Amino acid sequence: MRPVEEIRQPGEAPEAYVRRLAESKAEASWVGADEIVLGADTVVVLDQEVLEKPRDLADARRMLRLLSDREHTVITGICVRHARGREVDHVSTAVRFLPLTDAEIEAYVASGEPMDKAGAYAIQGLASKFVERIDGCFFNVVGLPISRVYRYLQAL
Repeated sequence: MRPVEEIRQPGEAPEAYVRRLAESKAEASWVGADEIVLGADTVVVLDQEVLEKPRDLADARRMLRLLSDREHTVITGICVRHARGREVDHVSTAVRFLPLTDAEIEAYVASGEPMDKAGAYAIQGLASKFVERIDGCFFNVVGLPISRVYRYLQAL
C-alpha cells in the first residue's frame, strides 16, 4: 500500500475531506480486479473545526477541553473499491460529552489512548464514560459504519 497523505485542502468541507481520504486509501491498496478493498477515514467536527489525531499531549488536552459538555459530529468516509468501480460515501453521528474536569482529562491523556484517535478519544475505550448520548451509528464513532459498509458489500 502506498502511503496516503492526510492533509485537508483549504476550504475543503469535512465530508468531502473524509470521502477523499477514504477513496485515496482504497486506491492506494487496490491491486487487481479480483479483490474488494475498503478505505475509511474518520474526523471529529466541532463548530466547523476538524479535530483529527492529536499532535501531542497538549493537543489532546485541548481537544478534550473543547469537547467537554458539548455536542460534536463524527464523520467517517468510506470507499469500497471493486472490479466495477467504487462506492464512496460518508456517515455522520452526533455525540455529546459530559462536562469533564481537568483531573479527568489529565487521567485520560495519561492513559495514552487519545493519541491515535480522531478528536483525541475512543468511544469504545476509556472515554466511554464521558459520552452522555449519541444520535446515529455507534460503530461510525468507533471508526467504521459497519451497516453502511455491509449494504455496499451486499450489493456486489
